[in-house]
Order: sequence, then structure tokens, then C-alpha cells
Amino acid sequence: QVQLVESGGGLVQPGGSLRLSCAASGSIFSINAMGWYRQAPGKERELVAKITRVGSTVYADSVKGRFTISENNAKNTVYLQMNSLKPEDTAVYYCNAASLSMMYWGQGTQVTVSS
Repeated sequence: QVQLVESGGGLVQPGGSLRLSCAASGSIFSINAMGWYRQAPGKERELVAKITRVGSTVYADSVKGRFTISENNAKNTVYLQMNSLKPEDTAVYYCNAASLSMMYWGQGTQVTVSS
């Protein structure tokens, strides 16, 4: 089992920045990739960014150039730096960890971009 605890969400004005953190614990040796998904009201959950064990990254087209995913292996933590935030980035952001056979999810953190 893997446990994920997110932090860092909140309310920010358009053009502002936020950094989300996700701390993993438990069977972290089994994790092949970690990432962030988001779900806006009335929409399906979508991939925002992910990073693999070897450091490869993938981003949704809508966040390329604005968001950066990174990791601190010593702290078993993944970060999502979000810059130039737009109202359409408003959603609940979920941390995700994937092993060969399992997907694990955090509890979610609300990000609201509004003036």
C-alpha cells in the first residue's frame, strides 16, 4: 500500500502561482511513476503532469510551459509548480502514484483561480 498526502492548494488570482506537494509513504519501492490529475466540476479527471522513476516527464498540452513537476527522492515528495494560473485551472488536484498493478490516489486539494 502507498499513502499520499497533498498540500498547497488554495485561492489565487489569475496570473499567480501555487506549489502543490505530495508526500508518499508505505510501499514506495513499488512506485514507477507519480503525477498530478485534476477534476473540474462537471468534467472528467484528467492528467496534468507525471514523472517516472527515471525522471521522464509528461505534461498536458494545456499546462505546458506553465507547470513544472519535480521530485525530491530523499523526501519521497513530488511537487507541482503552477505559474501563470488561469481560471480554467480551477479544479480539485489529485496526487497519483502508479505501480505495475495499482493506482493510488491522494485525498485531493482544491485550487481556485479567481479575481
